[in-house]
Amino acid sequence: MSPQEFCQKLQIPESCAPLVEQALTHRSALVDGAPASNERLEFLGDAVLGLVVTEMLYSLFPERDEGELSRARALVVSRRTLAQVARQLGVDQALRLSAGEESQGGRHRPSILADAFEALIAAVYLQAGLDEVKRFVWRNLGDLIQKAPDAYRTHDYKSRLQEKMHAVLRQTPEYDLLCETGADHDKTFCVQVRLGEVVLGTGVGKSKKEAEQAAAREALAKLEREESAQVEDAPTPPERHHFAR
Repeated sequence: MSPQEFCQKLQIPESCAPLVEQALTHRSALVDGAPASNERLEFLGDAVLGLVVTEMLYSLFPERDEGELSRARALVVSRRTLAQVARQLGVDQALRLSAGEESQGGRHRPSILADAFEALIAAVYLQAGLDEVKRFVWRNLGDLIQKAPDAYRTHDYKSRLQEKMHAVLRQTPEYDLLCETGADHDKTFCVQVRLGEVVLGTGVGKSKKEAEQAAAREALAKLEREESAQVEDAPTPPERHHFAR
């Protein structure tokens, strides 16, 4: 698919095609003769996307406070969200990678897909302006933006665990990085969450934040199982007999 055809698929002006081609070029492709990668565009796109999403949340939810809006924005612009949207748009198939990166699964790596999506944002911004970016973002992220202030609680396991620990024990969980493995461009992190000396859960992720969320999710699941078991083991109240007078 040519850059012009990809612009048509994305419903953005065909004048964006030269920068769209760059936005889809991973730095690994430079060894194969690509003139420029998408790294600079990704740098700009990250900021533009943050601004657009922030403005949309601010306008849509005047009753929400700064903390709620910040967490909602974090959900919308997260690597996982952007990678998912990139796949839906076919970015994974349009990426330009080196043979080595291709063989290592780079076409499906969330970090590469999310970076390419942000680079596309910059391409649209530079060539067609902020209003066109807003239309592009709303088409692809609008549903999530409208749900984000409430949806973030489902995904924010760290906040939920902290609230639970504060409510029950008046203590704050602590997170420890156990190890990190893999090449610099494809690291995997392992984190544990504990309360004092008690380990509550362990999680793995492609970033420290993802690993911490996974650890908190495991801790919450354990706590919920323990609470359910306590309810099941609780003595059954004596049966009440009602006698006719």
